[in-house]
Amino acid sequence: MTHIAARMIRIAGWAAPRPLRFSVRTVEVFARKELRDALRNKWFALYAAAFTLLALALSFVSMGGTGVEGFAGFGRTAASMVNLVILIVPLMALTAGASSLAAEREQGVLSYLLAQPVTRLEALLGKYVGLAVALIGAIALGFGLNAAFLAIRGGTGQIGGFLTLIGAAFALALAMLSVGFLISACVRRQSVAMGAALALWLVFVFLGDLGLMGSALVMGLQAPDLFHLSLLNPLQVFKLLAMGGLHASLDMLGPAGVYATQTYGGALGWLLAGVLAVWIAAPLALAQLIFARRDVS
Repeated sequence: MTHIAARMIRIAGWAAPRPLRFSVRTVEVFARKELRDALRNKWFALYAAAFTLLALALSFVSMGGTGVEGFAGFGRTAASMVNLVILIVPLMALTAGASSLAAEREQGVLSYLLAQPVTRLEALLGKYVGLAVALIGAIALGFGLNAAFLAIRGGTGQIGGFLTLIGAAFALALAMLSVGFLISACVRRQSVAMGAALALWLVFVFLGDLGLMGSALVMGLQAPDLFHLSLLNPLQVFKLLAMGGLHASLDMLGPAGVYATQTYGGALGWLLAGVLAVWIAAPLALAQLIFARRDVS
């Protein structure tokens, strides 16, 4: 019967379409397109310029009164950079990811692109890679100029901690970009996606130290509870990882920091890096699952 059916298909002059296969080349094409679009985006350029200028300003202010005491200037600069990353990098990544799919869906571009011989996985990964390269490039520019200024002024102490700070900032950007893609996969309109991204950014920021302090006072939380709650906020995970790279312990972060240092010791950095890796992979996987099943028209 199978042979007869195949023969009838050939006589009719058509054949069943071949399943699409994953192509790295297609992902690269989408990534290049998304990178070009990001570089032409005025809001993305504004965020990148603001991050770079503020990073330089922090370096100048922190090193201004240190003279030859470059180590002290570096310590103040690094602590200020942690707060700067927490404020700007998630906002930049969330808004970029949130508008990636929603904007093209609303404009009808996405349905045209997916009408080509490409899979939705290739499209989503290509867009993610392109925006990730743009984000990492913008962050690297700010940190690179910051490091150059510190090197010129003699603030080269704790270079390992500074590199940890940069790596943690990259991981935070990728995590927030994944969350932005998840938002973009769930909504159809760009304005709604951007509003949701801004609202989520505010939630992450205000549920940081201030939110943990309020929760501890109201609910009577202990140090282990505060630390485990911190793991639910990628901004707090970044802060713990960055400060752990700059200092031998996290005593300056209060009881939660003391508990984390005493409980996990040298494995704390790996634990925090693993949590950020989950924040990168899980929202992106969920975004692909939703994107693969939703109508893009």
